[in-house]
Amino acid sequence: MAPTSSDFRSAPEVDRRELGQAGERLAADHLRAKGYRIVERNRRTATGEIDLIVTAPDGTLVFVEVRARRGAAAGELTAADQAAASIDRRKQHRLWELAEEYLGERELTGDARIDVVAVALGHDGRLIEVRHYENAVQGG
Repeated sequence: MAPTSSDFRSAPEVDRRELGQAGERLAADHLRAKGYRIVERNRRTATGEIDLIVTAPDGTLVFVEVRARRGAAAGELTAADQAAASIDRRKQHRLWELAEEYLGERELTGDARIDVVAVALGHDGRLIEVRHYENAVQGG
């Protein structure tokens, strides 16, 4: 069988994808343990992707951005804090666009918010920390 372009991906690219997938699994597990119900994973549109769409225990629809990092604390910020802080204004705006698109397509009204779940893994892949930041992305 002839090799494909995916056979030549760099190790960092594969590693980043695997880290993201692991982070999303751990975030979903963490949210389920807190009473959230997973509605949808990895919803892709032309605008971008929503990592998780969940329903909070109080019924609020929550769009979740998952950020995963490897490594222990660096300076005063833990890897989880660094992950959460990595969401710039452009990404925040895109998250709101995606959320509004989802709500509009389904003609949903009611409470909705955007949370961030930051996952920190050790260099050995061991879970260090999961932090859930509710209502982390303000605006619209």
